[in-house]
Amino acid sequence: MENQVVSRSISHVPPAHFLLKIQTFSSLLENNVESYESSEFNVGSHKWKLVVYPNGNKKKKVKDHISLYLAMADSSSFGSGWEVFVIFRLFVHDQNEDTYLIPQDAMGNERRFHGLKLEWGFDQFIPLKEFNDASNGYLVGDTCIFGAEVFVKERNIVKGECLSMKKFTSASPYKYVWKIKNFSNLEAKSYESEVFVAGDQKWKIELCPKGYGVASGSHISMYLKLADLSTITRGFKIYVHFTLRIRNQVQSIHNHYKTSVWFRTSIDNWGWHEFIELSYLNKAGNGFLVNDVCIVEAEVSVLGISEAL
Repeated sequence: MENQVVSRSISHVPPAHFLLKIQTFSSLLENNVESYESSEFNVGSHKWKLVVYPNGNKKKKVKDHISLYLAMADSSSFGSGWEVFVIFRLFVHDQNEDTYLIPQDAMGNERRFHGLKLEWGFDQFIPLKEFNDASNGYLVGDTCIFGAEVFVKERNIVKGECLSMKKFTSASPYKYVWKIKNFSNLEAKSYESEVFVAGDQKWKIELCPKGYGVASGSHISMYLKLADLSTITRGFKIYVHFTLRIRNQVQSIHNHYKTSVWFRTSIDNWGWHEFIELSYLNKAGNGFLVNDVCIVEAEVSVLGISEAL
């Protein structure tokens, strides 16, 4: 087990370095988000992030608690044998009293981060029963705020992030239909649909009619892409549930895949190299090509957005 909470203190002063505000916290559980990693923040010439397990860290068999950790976000520039000694404190905001609860362990606060230990924190940060009771102030209006202070050698400007989630059942998917004519005559490596808007973001479908990468020559490859990265700032993340489909125009047995993904500047597209075999698509009577027309659909639900405070 990671650090065990043996005592608690109360602070009237907000965390000095980072705040993570999560709106519609219950949606993390309903959408089966096992863990959430915050955006990076800099303290002491190092990059850090908070890692929250809203229903406990299952890898460590934690039950009935929130797990919360401080993690070093980027150690790729460090040489072998590096280590960083850190004193840190993790917070949860009592919104009723406007104070901050700080769990503590029995071993003191100094922790050694190194190549084999990039994360420290609490497996059992706070019991879910206590956290979910609005009278305690930690989860009010389904919104909560966690925080961190990290002391290496210097203090830094406070940064923060707001994660806003929607319940899957209340998020209406946007459906886009792309009718591709003269499909057998497509010669370019890839084609893009017109731009469509879902969840206030611009999207498009990318289709490779002869496949891409390992699927080249054997399958159609198809992806959902963010269409306008100019509106996406560093640290901005979008949690999306989407389905890509090629309609069967004869029967109701369509070829489709679905998944849930965090999109960001570094991951602006997601999909499947081997979406459907070309031989199966082109076979007469299968219903995917009728009069040389292929009908592609996308259903997109934006379930969460994280951006800087």
